[in-house]
Order: sequence, then structure tokens, then C-alpha cells
Amino acid sequence: MSDDIPFDRTFELAPGRAEEVVPGVRRLLANNPSPFTYKGTVSYIIGRGRVAIVDPGPDDAAHVAALLEAVRGETVTHIFVTHTHRDHSPAVPRVKAATGATVLAEGPHRAARPLNVGEAPRLEASNDTDFRPGRALADGEVVTGAGWTIEAVTTPGHTANHMAFAFKEANLLFSGDHVMAWSTPVVAPPDGSMSDYMASLDKLARRSEPIYLPGHGGAVRNAPRFVRHYIEHRKAREASILRRLGKGAADIPTLVRAIYIGLDPRLTKAAGLSALADLEDLAARGLVTTDGPPSIGGTYRLGGE
Repeated sequence: MSDDIPFDRTFELAPGRAEEVVPGVRRLLANNPSPFTYKGTVSYIIGRGRVAIVDPGPDDAAHVAALLEAVRGETVTHIFVTHTHRDHSPAVPRVKAATGATVLAEGPHRAARPLNVGEAPRLEASNDTDFRPGRALADGEVVTGAGWTIEAVTTPGHTANHMAFAFKEANLLFSGDHVMAWSTPVVAPPDGSMSDYMASLDKLARRSEPIYLPGHGGAVRNAPRFVRHYIEHRKAREASILRRLGKGAADIPTLVRAIYIGLDPRLTKAAGLSALADLEDLAARGLVTTDGPPSIGGTYRLGGE
């Protein structure tokens, strides 16, 4: 099903080496490759002289050292954080201690909805629950620095506190994990929400920035069109779930086997959680039913059956 998105998986940045990706923006790659992070987390430096950092990355001494070396002789005034997964925000305390920069984000980590009885955050080991921004940003809030202007754009879905940052002078968007050139992100309840994610995609599709710089992989080109491909892909996955349930009730492992053909076995659990996110959304719209709240162990039927 991923063939319907024109992915670009070319990305040759070496870990620890800063390079200018567009005028006014440098990027560094953390050495934390995985099926979820691709070749690693990308940190960005905005401006020259008095600069801002977007997503300092994981709590990795080598990456923090490379990031600080890249801004040697410069003043880091701001640290922007797109969201609080452990590959994006845990380096903040080290970088803040070294620079004194103001830390800005939507807010601390939180679930996208109230937890059901007996439920815990699904990806607790992946969440930076210690993170607190020095300044919480609202949607549309503008932050200015030395030669740069950043607009905060709330994009909940991958996490409840996910935020993108529009760099006005370069007409681009730092998209975090919401939109990436190499893959679609995992949306895992209760930390993520598919209904929020789709609303955020619709929001981005109405924006004009032609380039996104994501948290993993290379730049997204022709971004509004790419976002529309993302939207159609998610709608097709929803249709696949409904088509399978049209053949009879099914649990999530059955749905994953039917929908995620050729799936990397390491991603089976994540695929199940993304299916749960779809099912929560479909249940809220009355298209799917289950006994009790939607859960990873539930059995699902078409609405009205």
C-alpha cells in the first residue's frame, strides 16, 4: 500500500557531521538508526551567530558533542522541540546546560485521550516524560531571533504534543515526525490519535511551504502535494480495514496480516497499534463496533452488525 506515496529514501548524511541543507539551516544526524528512526534522528541549526536548534535528539553524548561543536563560537538562543519521543528531546538538558538557551515546545508529554481501565501508555519506554519546556507555545505563536522567524504550528496525532515549526525566511517547515519523505509515522494510542493526525494533515495541506525538513531522512519536496498523498494513503488503509471487516469480525492481528503485506516483523507491534488508532477513529464515527472501548485485544465488526 505504501507504493501510493512517492517516497524519497535517498539520504546520505554521515552521523556527527554538520552540513547546510538549505541557506540558513544546517543539519546533523544522530547515530541511532532503527526501523522507526531510519538512519537516525536529524537535528537542525537555524541561522548564524545567534542560532536556534530544532530537536537536539537522543541523550547521546557523541551527538550532543557534535551538535555543540557545530555551534562553537556561536550563541544558541532557542531550542525548539517538535515532540517528546526519546529520539528527539532527551538531549535538551545537556544542550541547555551548555548554552543557557530557552526551550520551546507545545508542552510536556501526555496521552491523546483518557486512559481506559487497566490501560497504560503503550510506548512508555519511548516517551520522554521528564521533558518540560521553558516556554509553551500556542498554535500560530511567532518567535523571532537574529535573522529568523519561527511560527509554531500544532500538529497533534503522532503524539498529542507534536508541533511543527515554520521558518518564514526560508519558506519551509520543520515537520518532526508528522510528515517524512521516507515513510509514514506510527500513530499509537493512547499517546497518538488517528483523528488528530488526519486533522493535522488536512491543516498542513492548506499551507503553502514547498519544503519540509523532517526529524528523520531527507527533505520533503513539493510538500503540499506529498501531504495529499499521505491523506489518500491513510484513507486507503481505512478502506482496507472496512473491506476486511465486511468479510466478518476480526481481531487486530488478523487485520494486520490482511493489510500490512510484507511487513518487517520488527514492526508488527507498531502496525497493530496503528490499526488500533484507525479502529478508534472508525468506532468514534460509528463505522466499526467492538465490545467496550476499542482495545488492542478487541474483536471488531462493521457498525450495525
